[in-house]
Amino acid sequence: MTGTVAEEKKSATPPWRNTSLAPEDRADALIAAMTLPEKVAQLFGIWVGASDEGGEVAPYQHEMEEPVTLESLLPQGLGQLTRSYGTAPVDPALGALSLLRTQRRIAAANRFGIPAVAHEECLAGFATWGATAYPVPLSWGAAFDPALVRTMAARIGRDMRAVGVHQGLAPVLDVVRDARWGRVEETIGEDPYLIGTVGTAYVQGLESTGIVATLKHFVGYSASRAGRNLAPVGMGTRERADVMLAPFEMALRESGVRSVMHAYTDTDGVPSAADEELLTGLLRDTWGFTGTVVADYFGVAFLKTLHGVAGTLGEAAGAALAAGVDIELPTVKAFGEPLLKALADGEVPEAHVDRALRRVLVQKVQLGLLDPDWDPVPEALADADLDDATALRGSVDLDPAENRAIARQIAEQSVVLLRNDGVLPLERPAKIAVIGPNAEVPTAVLGCYSFPVHVGGQHPEMPLGIELPTLREALAAEFPGSEIVTAPGCGIDTDDTAGFTEAVQLAADADIVVLALGDRAGLFGRGTSGEGCDAETLALPGVQQQLLDTLLDAGTPVVVTMLAGRPYVLGRAVSEAAAIVQTFFPGEEGTGAVAGVLSGRVEPSGRLPVSIPRQAGTQPTTYLAAKLGQSSESSNIDPTPAFGFGHGLTYTSFQWTDLGVPDLQAGTDGEIRLAFTVRNTGEREGTELVQLYLHDPVASVVQPVQRLVGYQRVHLAPGQSARVEVAVPADLASFTGRGGRRIVEPGELELRLGASSTDLRLTVAATLTGQVRELDHTRRLHATFSTSTEPLPVA
Repeated sequence: MTGTVAEEKKSATPPWRNTSLAPEDRADALIAAMTLPEKVAQLFGIWVGASDEGGEVAPYQHEMEEPVTLESLLPQGLGQLTRSYGTAPVDPALGALSLLRTQRRIAAANRFGIPAVAHEECLAGFATWGATAYPVPLSWGAAFDPALVRTMAARIGRDMRAVGVHQGLAPVLDVVRDARWGRVEETIGEDPYLIGTVGTAYVQGLESTGIVATLKHFVGYSASRAGRNLAPVGMGTRERADVMLAPFEMALRESGVRSVMHAYTDTDGVPSAADEELLTGLLRDTWGFTGTVVADYFGVAFLKTLHGVAGTLGEAAGAALAAGVDIELPTVKAFGEPLLKALADGEVPEAHVDRALRRVLVQKVQLGLLDPDWDPVPEALADADLDDATALRGSVDLDPAENRAIARQIAEQSVVLLRNDGVLPLERPAKIAVIGPNAEVPTAVLGCYSFPVHVGGQHPEMPLGIELPTLREALAAEFPGSEIVTAPGCGIDTDDTAGFTEAVQLAADADIVVLALGDRAGLFGRGTSGEGCDAETLALPGVQQQLLDTLLDAGTPVVVTMLAGRPYVLGRAVSEAAAIVQTFFPGEEGTGAVAGVLSGRVEPSGRLPVSIPRQAGTQPTTYLAAKLGQSSESSNIDPTPAFGFGHGLTYTSFQWTDLGVPDLQAGTDGEIRLAFTVRNTGEREGTELVQLYLHDPVASVVQPVQRLVGYQRVHLAPGQSARVEVAVPADLASFTGRGGRRIVEPGELELRLGASSTDLRLTVAATLTGQVRELDHTRRLHATFSTSTEPLPVA
């Protein structure tokens, strides 16, 4: 090709198709060529088939849906496609074929050939039929292993990208403040540092595959009053800054995340979707975020219908755009005709549309959707005959052995051994009575955003799509020489005690009772845990506590096994059960992980990401309480937990010794260094979770008694030891001061090293010297751990 011909061909290429230009320049060129209706069309999604097939999977879903069709929108273009896979059961290969055909229709129908961004839920795995159901985020927190979560997220992203998906609506970075909230299972825990580190790793894994991750819910959703979903939030600026915003700040700095979802809730009367100080002032101007802000489903319209800060849907659209919301999801409502009318009437500046549109188009450029060679055929169908749908069925495997191996590893590391009187690991019992409402329920290991629960429950005619061995089946496989007998005893949330008699009879004839209690995940009251399934108290649902007490009285040792989405009060079991094993919806490999811990094949290494309460009526409470939030003579209510944050037993023992601190002083801009030795003094290998807490005894504003500022998993063989060195920057002692600025103050500090928040082993009293120092979002966020493990002892 001659130079002249090449230049003519290049000049004939529209600038938005020119891959040699910067994404921003390509987006600007396209914006200049678009009409106002074409611009607006890029700022919303459409949810095809939700009314007919999706069931109730979003708040006020059927009240908010618009009678629009894809065909009616296509001439102007379309911003997003909502949940092509996650609305109804569909074979993954056929779903990919349908999606690519839809994308071709969308691109062919608009003047500029712009396809849509396809988004899906991926909270505990790609939420589609037949995809791996991983442990829920609360289990990620229990594993305390960001690297493993990063690996899992990369597997999820790979599967989504392979079938044509561009964006995933995860992770949830909400901090648990009241465990009665139904969405506790979706969170990583009650500590912002744990959430930040694990959530950041998830984003890194997802984004590494090209999938756009979405931080949610920004911000404060989990602090709703009385733990009620979508209730108002009452919190001060310091709680918001130092607790709720902290995980988002870390993820935005360290993960490369490209999208943020606003929260439904209002804080002090200002809804997040209309909070310009939050979505523009903090998120973009201060933190430097350049990606897209998407609405939580129907959240823009809620400014009118729920919050009452907009009189019309057009006003709601204008308020959201002004605040910094770029895309209305899941389907067109306020950003459709109401926004166009408001623009025509001069009530909304077109500049706000252009600002949001630029972000949307830049992201589409980055995803390759505006490239000249864009091809909607996803990787999974690259070599397939697209004209033969019958041959495609079953050709895409979204639950391969590699996925299950990762799911199994997370499940095993997330099992928390709360109590053990020595009965575990079990020594080949002749007869095991597996009792309880979760003993033979395949979905007892799944959270509300797993496909079989979230959507599959609305389609009982469909198989589950993945293998989900029950706890009874897992125990039968783990103990092939034992006789397994089983009975439910009661339902999850029923009042019927008729099954107690059979349960007691089975227990009396058994060597050990494995009692499977907990939750049934669901949505909007269809479960005991999940979105819209809030709890009045943290007492076990239904008559499960009565069943537990009845079996404790029966005399056979009882191993309580929790398959739940939140922590529950366990009453007498705290002191009387032979053992207590806690899991938080551990996914499709979860029952095998539990069975492995019971047999000793798996060494328990999980730790609590949320405290287990001692009394049912003490909520809201958290281990991050200040002194006044702890037990005192001023109140007859004692919030002291039965098992504190970070608690978890092992099958071995560890000794912490030889604490060394070179210098007990540092400036407010310096760091404290310390070192100590951890030795496995037991007869089995095991993992100690070193947890570093900071205690500030005197500060200018009230502080939590202690808070986690670092952690490290240390795996040791029997007799083996490790030297752990830690550098703790003074920045970790910062907090939001009275003037609203983040500061580090001089004075005394305690650095507490422990196996949990209630099991502190070593304490360093240090002093920060110098002047009060002001910090910003560029401060150091982590202590630095260095572990040197001694060679294994010679036999």
